[in-house]
Amino acid sequence: MAKPTGAACNLDCTYCFFLSKELLHDRDSQQMSEATLERYIADFLGSQPDGDVTLEWQGGEPTMRGLPFFRRAVEIAEQYRWPAQSVRHSLQTNGTLIDDQWARFLAGNGFLVGLSMDGPAEDHDAYRVNRAGRPTHDQVLRGWKILQAHGVQTNILCTVHAANADHPLEVYRYFRDELGATYLQFIPIVERTSRKLLPLADAGWHEPGEARPFYTQKGRHVTERSVGPEQWGRFMSTIWDEWVVRDVGRVYVQHFDTALGNAMGQYSMCVHSPTCGDAVAVLHNGDVYACDHYVEPDYVRGNIAEVSLRDVLDSTEQRQFGTDKATTLSQQCQDCPVKWACWGGCPKDRFVPVDGGRHQQNYLCAGYFEFFSHITPDIARMTQLIRMGRPAAAIMKLPTTRR
Repeated sequence: MAKPTGAACNLDCTYCFFLSKELLHDRDSQQMSEATLERYIADFLGSQPDGDVTLEWQGGEPTMRGLPFFRRAVEIAEQYRWPAQSVRHSLQTNGTLIDDQWARFLAGNGFLVGLSMDGPAEDHDAYRVNRAGRPTHDQVLRGWKILQAHGVQTNILCTVHAANADHPLEVYRYFRDELGATYLQFIPIVERTSRKLLPLADAGWHEPGEARPFYTQKGRHVTERSVGPEQWGRFMSTIWDEWVVRDVGRVYVQHFDTALGNAMGQYSMCVHSPTCGDAVAVLHNGDVYACDHYVEPDYVRGNIAEVSLRDVLDSTEQRQFGTDKATTLSQQCQDCPVKWACWGGCPKDRFVPVDGGRHQQNYLCAGYFEFFSHITPDIARMTQLIRMGRPAAAIMKLPTTRR
């Protein structure tokens, strides 16, 4: 994924781990130049096989880079694409800067837009605030409605945290029934920190007028905003129970699709794949990092002005980064009956010592176990249906104790 504005953002979401990454660079110059843009797109398209290719734009807040930048990105992509390549773009945004001009451009160029929203206003506004500490739900909702009015392909990215974790059906039904959203991602908030930094982290990571400390994946404590393991498991299981009896094939939930794919040996989500390391992050200045969650000095892999993305992925360091996800699994994970679905979760969340300190267990382990165990019987029925040539949605016509 590319970050054309680096960590710069017009919001100040309390739980955002990425805002402090601006300390890596000059805060006032976090804009990708046209030269870096062209190098990135040429390299990215040149390293891909024929067929569908997606350029992913994230932040910070990428719309702060302005429409002219993205118009130029579309032009450059058309210039460098291979004859048999079909290039698409996806944009992850907080939605507050979306207007009719933006929406016309996004619709006209086939962008897939992910909108960050955490549910109804009371849930969303708990932590998703602007630089003045004011709520943002109404602005985000306005952006969503503009995108819908122009027919932009959209999905919702909802983080799950202490404020909304106990309201799974309210959150799900809000997106499905009130917004009409049919593609949803739920991302657990795990703010990892040290005992020393915990009071500052719980207070919002910075004193008034002071910069946030640089965030790194270290420590064995979590903030009070973080979702609890059991909360996460209940949240996803509760939504599954509503979805599986009425919304299969109509509403697409990333974790549900991922579990079904895993059951059939098709891995699509790095968090729940055996290995990782393919989703590198390219910052505004061309620096390439091992992962969006590891934008730290120890994980920089070079700059696209000097090294190709293919060379980064083929490097010893990056290969090791990816395979470590599998080779460092605890014995508990190795023996777990839902390993097929979980694969130990994201390495960033593995910080609970087990096996005499030889391995680190995922903080969310109990929740993953509850959720994946809960859905295993239904997943087995869905895979059986697919192998019989029937759609997974046919499960809604089968007898169930949930009705």
